[in-house]
Amino acid sequence: MVRRCGALLAVFLLPLVTLVFPAAVHAANWNADTLTVPQNAQGDTALLTEAEVKSGRATFNQSCGSCHASGITKTNHNVGLDPETLALATPPRNSIESLVDYLHDPTSYDGEYSIADLHPSLRSSDIFPKMRDLSEDDLRLIAGYILVAPKIQGNSWGGGKIYF
Repeated sequence: MVRRCGALLAVFLLPLVTLVFPAAVHAANWNADTLTVPQNAQGDTALLTEAEVKSGRATFNQSCGSCHASGITKTNHNVGLDPETLALATPPRNSIESLVDYLHDPTSYDGEYSIADLHPSLRSSDIFPKMRDLSEDDLRLIAGYILVAPKIQGNSWGGGKIYF
């Protein structure tokens, strides 16, 4: 009877722990390769700390998560926050500096026109109040989290309708 209860506990408790403590499941992925992201288009890199990524995640979830949960874009599932999509944007948005630039003044995916009146940004903080209290460091941490997340979460980050 005890052995059976132990087996049942393992079957039901392990998935619950995985859901409640997802960071513990991915703890093995916190290494220098995972935490190193492109800083700019010139090829410089930035090594983030685990604390910076966690702070970026919290700020991202609070300020961006309602439309970009798990790196998808609710208003356009064809444009996500996955590395390939960010790299193919014009200009590419696959570095901390380029993402911070986007958060200041977002443009269409092809870079042809500003979408600041449609997408939260510092330029449009009068109509998007969540942007009002974000500092430059907050923007940098959000960008860092966006770039680290696919290394930790794999295809579940930005996979959108292709994977889910």
